Amino acid sequence: MQITGSRINLKQAQISGVGPVTMIDAETIQRTGAISAETLLQRLPASAGTAGNQTSAYWTGNGYGTTQVNLRGLGINRTLVLLNGRRVVNGGTGANSSVDLNMIPVAMIERIEVLKDGASAIYGADAVAGVVNIITKTGLKGVEASARYGETTRGDGDEKAIDLSWGLQAAGGSLVTGINYSESGAINMATRAPCGLGEVNGKLECVGSSATIGGRARLADGTRVNFNQTPGGNPSAYEPYSAAKHNYNSNPALNAVNPIKRLGLSAFGTVKLTEDTQLFTEMLFSHRESNQLATPGSLGVYRPINIAANHPTNPTGQSLVLERRRLEEAGTRTFSQESNIFRVVAGVKGSIGDNWDWSAAVNWGRNTGVDGTTNVANLDRVDQTLDRTKCSTAPGAAIPCGNYLGYGNLTPEVLRYILATTRDTGGNDQKSISANISGELFTLPAGPVGFAAGAEVRKESGWRNPDNLTVIGVANTNRQDPISGTYTAREVYAELAVPLLKRLPFVESLQFNTAARFSDYSLFGSKSTYKAGLDWQVVPSLKFRSNVSSAFRVPNIPELYGGVSEGNLTTTDPCSNWSTLPASSVVSQNCKAAGVPAGFKQLGNTILTTVGGNPKLEPEDAKTMTAGVVWAPMKTLTLTLDYYNIKVTNAIQSVAGSTKLATCYNTPGLTHIFCSSSSFTRNKTTGEIDFLSSQPVNAADEKISGFDVGGLYEFSLGGFTSTINAEVSHLKNYQVRPFPGAAAIDYTNKTTGGRGSYTQWRSLTSLTVAKGAWSGAYTLQYIGSADDINAAPTDIGAKAPAITYHSAQLKYAYSKQLDFAVGVDNLLDKKAPFVKSYTDANTDTMTYDLQGRRWHVRAGYRW
Repeated sequence: MQITGSRINLKQAQISGVGPVTMIDAETIQRTGAISAETLLQRLPASAGTAGNQTSAYWTGNGYGTTQVNLRGLGINRTLVLLNGRRVVNGGTGANSSVDLNMIPVAMIERIEVLKDGASAIYGADAVAGVVNIITKTGLKGVEASARYGETTRGDGDEKAIDLSWGLQAAGGSLVTGINYSESGAINMATRAPCGLGEVNGKLECVGSSATIGGRARLADGTRVNFNQTPGGNPSAYEPYSAAKHNYNSNPALNAVNPIKRLGLSAFGTVKLTEDTQLFTEMLFSHRESNQLATPGSLGVYRPINIAANHPTNPTGQSLVLERRRLEEAGTRTFSQESNIFRVVAGVKGSIGDNWDWSAAVNWGRNTGVDGTTNVANLDRVDQTLDRTKCSTAPGAAIPCGNYLGYGNLTPEVLRYILATTRDTGGNDQKSISANISGELFTLPAGPVGFAAGAEVRKESGWRNPDNLTVIGVANTNRQDPISGTYTAREVYAELAVPLLKRLPFVESLQFNTAARFSDYSLFGSKSTYKAGLDWQVVPSLKFRSNVSSAFRVPNIPELYGGVSEGNLTTTDPCSNWSTLPASSVVSQNCKAAGVPAGFKQLGNTILTTVGGNPKLEPEDAKTMTAGVVWAPMKTLTLTLDYYNIKVTNAIQSVAGSTKLATCYNTPGLTHIFCSSSSFTRNKTTGEIDFLSSQPVNAADEKISGFDVGGLYEFSLGGFTSTINAEVSHLKNYQVRPFPGAAAIDYTNKTTGGRGSYTQWRSLTSLTVAKGAWSGAYTLQYIGSADDINAAPTDIGAKAPAITYHSAQLKYAYSKQLDFAVGVDNLLDKKAPFVKSYTDANTDTMTYDLQGRRWHVRAGYRW
């Protein structure tokens, strides 16, 4: 048997000092009633920051509809997800940066092991914050079937799941197969938060969006007006714009929870070839359909709309700029995704004698996806409907004329002409071949020396092809370029577990663990990582453990190959009029030294800037340290305390062009990294900037530290076998410095405007009881208070209060074959707190529960 954090088989050596590991077993998984893996993982105290789920409704970090885990809040791409100890292809709708947990059927999970320690030396890139290893069922005999249904006490957000699995265990091999289907319904945002809130005169009021349904415009004389918003009202009416009167309430056109459907097919088998050798295979297919409700699109965001004073639709008598016009007549938009993932692992494994094991396998995973958006305006066609030399008011005209000034003025003919459904395609592909061996090298006085080694060759690919309207910049959305990229990694590793001392006073055992990995990437060359640790069993009831290691994260496909383009972005050149500055000025000295001509003046306020991916990115580097103690004062009680400290350097960060220029020219001697030609260059004759990059660079560094506390207590309560299991995580410090010389941003105990919450305290405590056919559990999830990073201390919502979610489950085993369970989550119907930095549902949707009290029932049968 291997445990997450080591490749050494436990028959050869005791590896309990590999690091702090949290385990979620099949019984716990079933007791929660969860139908998705992220539900189990995101409530762990070690989880923080942002990650996708269906209640973080508009998560885009890895694509709409995807789900992930974010250990320590360091980012989803710094947590490595494994399936049965092997890598998994990224998931989504193209060129994605992490595994989509939707692909893994919960009913097929035997246990989840969460290693909260860096492990690049064991598993390779991306294991910076830790490793999540999902282990599937292998010992199933017979057939298991279950059905689950649940919904909120408000009657929405229904959840359905049906699972069927079959297992065969025989002398010649084994086979476990499964069919799993789950479906989650929508919860409209207005049912949980009727409107968007903002602080007005010391109290919270509905504020809404300034993209109005009648159209907000700026007249030539500078006056702002809004056009008719009353259905059936005067189509030419307009009045001074008033936010309180005219702003749009988006919440009824959004979802707090978005619907999703999942279908999973899986098979895991072995065939015995000889007494010591067997073939094995893992096959998994996952199909996901998800969608998100979105507000009607708004014109004026991506292209200005200028309407002349004499235009037939303009009642103001002045030329105007239509700043925003929400296309309410078209109705809401829908973002939809359809994703397919298959993964096949085939290999052979065996043993050599009693002390050596070996395996070799090929692993192929492929994800393909399609996403679409309805009711997207074609901006070229919008322009045509306003151009009276091209459009016509005649019935059935090929290009109908449109009137955008006033709600209800857009005819169905105009809407049909300007609106389209966009369709994007993409995918991810992973191929690898690996070989591993583990065993005992020799025996020392303190015990056998455990050894493991292996090699892997892996090829990763990602691609995404946006709709043509999006690529050419015609669609009323952010322009996107196609993405396509591939890289290959070749790696070897070795691991040792060396027993140093044994059965001495205050040294029951002392073991040294170490590992090293050499990685060669086609993108950037070679990288080496290490791990070293001590496991000191002082007495049978007391153990100390510590590890230090290095880790790295490889830039993902979008960061490397995201569509590179140029655009004129608002940018200030520090060298404009530099010769008028005092001679002692650092900027003056640097501009002169750089050869910028005296009297140089920036023409305009924009500079042509290169944006998109950066194929010259290097890996991020990290150093991790954990130290802990395990104390078992009695057989029924175990307590753990672990300290962690992670430092990330060369972190990938996108920095605005203005910031790069200002930082460079304010650094004495032009010594800053932003002064290099990879950031900007100047024309030697005119002094004008002819190249400026805001592409991502290896510029940032991050530091995080904290403590984890755990406790497990088993006891008898009224004849019930009872267990209390508690995990507490305390964030001591988390700081991010965007680039050298910049002030560090302190996220400690902060709720942020997009990175999620970094409250200092989180915990998960459960009491489980069992007696005969009855069993049950009561769970408390605690999220500590946090300050809003963007709010003044006196603002409403400046501090999110602490909140505790209560959940209860009860199970009755009618027989060995049949059981029933019922559960209630958020038992006290706790509402999400108001958070100023967030607009969706007025709270941090990544952290707090929007569903409210909800119940579920489940029935299972085995034969």
